[in-house]
Amino acid sequence: MASLVRHVTIDCADAYQLASFWAKVLDSAVSDEDKPGDSEALVTTTGAALLFVTVPEPKGVKNRVHLDLQPRDRTRDEEVERLLALGATLVGDHRVPDGRGWVTLADIEGNEFCVERGAAERSG
Repeated sequence: MASLVRHVTIDCADAYQLASFWAKVLDSAVSDEDKPGDSEALVTTTGAALLFVTVPEPKGVKNRVHLDLQPRDRTRDEEVERLLALGATLVGDHRVPDGRGWVTLADIEGNEFCVERGAAERSG
């Protein structure tokens, strides 16, 4: 029997603070077992569990692995605006005139992630 991915683990400076940001991004919540100051914090969503772990080293280079988000109930552009309002920063805009492409953002600790078109935009 093969293994399964239980968590995607993200090293960070403040596990609870970063987990709180991602809980808002994913319309979820930080685990009831986690509190500010804890060295680990878990956010569980449909299809994924993100585990944030406080480490002493700062982020040094571009992520080798990142998350790609697909909005469920809004357009890509609406989702990008929502995420910027939550504290994300724009890293790169890779949208093209025909509607394809993505937007690269960084979370509050500088970890890159991408926002793709929503399902309705892909089928339209």
